[in-house]
Amino acid sequence: MLKKILLPTDGSKNAERAGEYAISLADVSGAEIIVLNVIDTSYLDSIPQPDIRKSLEDELRADGDRAVEDFKNKLEESQCNGVCKNIQFKKVIKEGKPSDVILKTIDEEGVDQVIMGKSGKHGLESLLLGRTTDRVVKDANVHISVIS
Repeated sequence: MLKKILLPTDGSKNAERAGEYAISLADVSGAEIIVLNVIDTSYLDSIPQPDIRKSLEDELRADGDRAVEDFKNKLEESQCNGVCKNIQFKKVIKEGKPSDVILKTIDEEGVDQVIMGKSGKHGLESLLLGRTTDRVVKDANVHISVIS
């Protein structure tokens, strides 16, 4: 039985479509949806000024929080047509390399299925499966649904 669905989101259209599918699956199964945004701060390590690095990190965190909340609200208000009322949502924001964080969250949360977009917001990645999606598909020990 499906109990927990992990829905990584970056605010992209593919992630939004993945969310719509997660909603329909949760409605049928009664599963909780964990909406995850990963803040990739690894490139900030190359910035030598701590105050600038901290400011950028705070901004990324605020953007991530907004993306998850906006995504959740948009699904509940416009996509669910009343179906979401009985669906449990959990909002999670973490930092790190997105594929590593997603894989770790699968284990930490006891996720049964991951539903994610084919690729994120980045230009070149949209031509391919997407580095993050590809790595999660290859390394996850649960069922992955990739939505495009």
